[in-house]
Amino acid sequence: MADYPIISDVSSHIVRMLRDKMCPEPIPSPNNIEVSSPAEQDVDYILGLYLYDIREEGEIASPPLADMGKMRLRRPPRPYALYYMLFINGSSQMGLKAHDIQKIIGRAAQIVSDGSILYPNTLQTWLEHEEPPIQLTAAKISLEDKVRVWSAINKPYQISLFYKAAPVLLSSEIVVETARVKQARFAVYATGEEMADQK
Repeated sequence: MADYPIISDVSSHIVRMLRDKMCPEPIPSPNNIEVSSPAEQDVDYILGLYLYDIREEGEIASPPLADMGKMRLRRPPRPYALYYMLFINGSSQMGLKAHDIQKIIGRAAQIVSDGSILYPNTLQTWLEHEEPPIQLTAAKISLEDKVRVWSAINKPYQISLFYKAAPVLLSSEIVVETARVKQARFAVYATGEEMADQK
């Protein structure tokens, strides 16, 4: 089960994917794409990835405890959804014009759409079992909700992309030690004996 760095790993994967495919055109350098917040001042990058919300998704269909072998059981992972905003850095000194911004946003949308499936086992290579893939999909939020995200960081709204990454399964550290089976009782019946015993 994925450990707690999985949230950071998802963010890093998205940025790495954008850097690989957006440079040198329409963005000149990989350093111009960062995990950041629009609220940060005096930073010189062009495209930012902002994790603005994390929500627990509810229960998953799994047993209460997962078998770890050698009489050890672990609580099942909890599923989360990560909500991201891809935005153009307004404080960048790159002198971007409106058509440049639209090209960058369009290319970013194309890349995320093509790379919309993330595999936890490639993000955390030590995982022993196959984990369900994480889907990157457009967040179904209204323009008003997008404006609220910008308002929460005291910034005026600007064109941006909003995505949801789910399910992100976060493991538990709670491990239960089970008792060793010391005695077992079995009964063997010949045909008809079981019915006779029950009379």
